[in-house]
Amino acid sequence: MPRSPVIIVTGASKGIGLAVTSILLNRFNTTVVTLSRTITSELRDLASDRLLTLECDVANESAVVESVNKTLEKYHHIDGLVLNAAILEPICRIGDDTPISAWKDHFDVNFFSLVTSVKAALPSLRTSELGGKIVFVSSGAAVKGFPGWGPYNASKAAMNSLCRTLAEEEPSVTSVALRPGIVNTAMQTAIRDQGAAKAMGAGHQAFIELHAKGSLLKPEDPGHVIAGLSVQCPKELSGQFVNWNDDVCKPFMSASS
Repeated sequence: MPRSPVIIVTGASKGIGLAVTSILLNRFNTTVVTLSRTITSELRDLASDRLLTLECDVANESAVVESVNKTLEKYHHIDGLVLNAAILEPICRIGDDTPISAWKDHFDVNFFSLVTSVKAALPSLRTSELGGKIVFVSSGAAVKGFPGWGPYNASKAAMNSLCRTLAEEEPSVTSVALRPGIVNTAMQTAIRDQGAAKAMGAGHQAFIELHAKGSLLKPEDPGHVIAGLSVQCPKELSGQFVNWNDDVCKPFMSASS
C-alpha cells in the first residue's frame, strides 16, 4: 500500500493556506507540515496525527531550513511544497517616498523565502518515489502591472520565472505556478482599506465593488485545485502558469466550484 504523501504548506494559518491544509488532510489523506508565523485557532482546529504545525517566519532562512529538517526527521520524506506565504505591503507608488528597505522586506517574504524553501527541500523532492511536486501560489499581478502594487507585481513575476527555471533545471520535480483568482482573504481586506486608495487610484474602487457584489471566491475554490496539484500534478504542466479554473485544473476542482 502506498505511503501517505508528505506535503509542506507555507502561510497556512488562514485564507488559502488554511483551506489547502484542510483539503489535503480530508480529501487526499496526506501528511501535512505547516509553516506559519502564528498558529491560529483555526489551524489548531485541524489537529490530526497527520498534521505537524510549526511556527516559522519564512523570511528567516535558518528557521525555514530548520523546519524542513524537522519534517525530514519526523517523516523521512518530503513529496510536495505548497508555497503560499505572501504579503501585499507596501502598497505604494514607485515614485513615492516608500523606502527601498520596505521593498526588500517584501521580497524576503514573497521571493527569497521561495528559494530557501526549494533549496532545502530539493534533495528529498528529487528522490520522492511519489514524484516531487511544487505549487507556487501566484497571482494575476505577475503579468499585469496593477498601480500601487509595485513590490507585489514584481515578486509574483519573479515567482513565475523561478518556477519556469526550476522546471528546466530539475526535470524529476514537477513545478507549477497557479493563479488562484480573486479570493476573499485578509489580503483583499487590506486592498479595500481606504489607505490604499491613493496608491491604487481608480483600481481601488473595482475591488470594493467585487466585494460588495459577493464576487470574491471562497478560499476553498482554488484550495481544492492547489491541494490536488501538490499531490497529483501532471508532468506536462511543469513550468507553466495556470489559472485555478483552467481546463487542465478541472479534475481537481470541488463539485461545488
